[in-house]
Parts: sequence; structure tokens; C-alpha cells
Amino acid sequence: MDDSKKIVLFDGICNLCNRTIQRIIKGDKKDIFRFAALQSEVGEKLIAERNIDTTKIDSIILIEPGVAYYVKSTAALKIGKHLKGYRTISRVLNLIPSELRNIVYDFVARNRYKWYGKKEQCMIPTPELSAKFLSD
Repeated sequence: MDDSKKIVLFDGICNLCNRTIQRIIKGDKKDIFRFAALQSEVGEKLIAERNIDTTKIDSIILIEPGVAYYVKSTAALKIGKHLKGYRTISRVLNLIPSELRNIVYDFVARNRYKWYGKKEQCMIPTPELSAKFLSD
């Protein structure tokens, strides 16, 4: 695993999460991110290594290897900081305390399947995108 890449763990069966990952990939011009579903073996391993309670966080985690990991709205804003078109809004929203941001984040996360639906299985990356996804 390349420690210079930031790792985005996401809900692999969530349609909203999958669309968001597609946007991140499209905007990741500097090849900063790698991805894995929370439900994958590698995702579960990374979660276990950090003792993350997935009963409280089940939608997005950003791992900066050797530095820290971030969850919920903080993870989303740290990702957005690297994407053209999201940098300014990420900086502005980061001024709001995480406790307040996470109220909105948790509301969307709780309703994401109802609003956006879900897949029967995790997204399978196309051959050209497979290098961006961590495998077991």
C-alpha cells in the first residue's frame, strides 16, 4: 500500500456514496486518493487497525497513512479541499464546528438509502479505474 496516498473508505452499496466517489475520482487530477469499500476485506482491515466503531461511522472515512484518520463531515471537507470546485466551500464549511456540521451529515447519512437507494453488492471498478482501488 502506497503511504503517500490518502485512502477514502466509503459505503460500497450506497448509491450516493458511489456517485460521490466517481466525482472524487474525476476531480483527483493530482492522483491523491485511493479507495476501498467499508465492506471490503481491505476496508475492514484498515478500520480494525484504527479501532474505528462502524456502528457510529458507516459512510465515509479518510485515512492519511502515518498521520491521522478523519470521519463524517471532516473527512468530506478534507477531501473537498483537494478538488477543484470544492476548495472554497470546504474552507468555508470548515469554519463551522464539526459538532454542528455532523448534525447535517448524520441526517443525510441516516436517510441516504431511502433517498438515493442502494446496490445489492459493492461497486466493481472498471478496468481503467481499478488501480485507484485497494485490493486485498
